[in-house]
Amino acid sequence: MAVYATRDDFKRFTRDMGPERATNLRKTAASRPLSGSTFLSHSSKDDELVAGAISVLENHGAMVYVDEIDPEMPPYTSVKTAALLKTRIRDTSRFVLLASTNSKDSRWVPWELGTADGVKIPAHIALFPASDSRYEQSWASWEYLGLYDRIVWGKLNGYDGDIWMVLDEKSNTATELGKWLRGY
Repeated sequence: MAVYATRDDFKRFTRDMGPERATNLRKTAASRPLSGSTFLSHSSKDDELVAGAISVLENHGAMVYVDEIDPEMPPYTSVKTAALLKTRIRDTSRFVLLASTNSKDSRWVPWELGTADGVKIPAHIALFPASDSRYEQSWASWEYLGLYDRIVWGKLNGYDGDIWMVLDEKSNTATELGKWLRGY
């Protein structure tokens, strides 16, 4: 059975890598080439979860981009911020939303998801739930989130043990996370 990662899981992933590696991981994610990268959208209120999410994705072959410390971003949000984010989302290969209960309160997260939906095929967009418990889904309170596949942990036919995978809950099919990131 597939389960969602919890907020505590992401915090543990970050803690296990140590503060220096977590900081370096985030800095690298803000300054890498966009081509072939995965855009990681998240609420600023989930800052403590980001390094853990980057770690999972990069351990499966992703090159993750996050916008928060991108040197080209203006210091204050503006029309230029929106235009630059739109370009960044378009120019990356995949879009992953670190979805939590904080996401719905964000000014930018819904806009980023809508932008990704407009420029990417649905198979290139996934939600990475950060729930309070393994099966809890309050983070999915927007009905339209049901349109997107989810990154989950569990058993997948053809693999020994549990793995990270991208699950299509509508068809109950999944793809190993690394394969999804590489485009199957």
